[in-house]
Amino acid sequence: MAKDLEMGYLLDFYGEVLTEKQREMLRQYYNDDLSLSEIGENFGITRQGARDAIKHGENALKELEEKVGFAARYRRVQQKLEELEQMVIDARFECTGPYAKLTTTEYAATLTKMLGIIRSMDEVNES
Repeated sequence: MAKDLEMGYLLDFYGEVLTEKQREMLRQYYNDDLSLSEIGENFGITRQGARDAIKHGENALKELEEKVGFAARYRRVQQKLEELEQMVIDARFECTGPYAKLTTTEYAATLTKMLGIIRSMDEVNES
């Protein structure tokens, strides 16, 4: 299942580098959950032909990710942004309103953590 999600992610990220036929076969296989036989019927080829085309497309996507790594970098940046967003939400809640409980020192420490996350995003892009 996780492998299917990973390949679907790579397809979303790099799908445009595939031929239209490869992209559509992979889309039907991973996104629409069609069988190899169904895909073969849709394209007028054998089940084995559909399997071969899908494997070729998968390999192309994996090789591209290994070479450039944009999908993994993008995912790491997104995780950092989500972490930062949650910290902002938490800090805003803890600093305002009738239930405010964050001291100035704690607030400064939270801001320092946020700044560290922002700076680490540059490191994520470089790795």
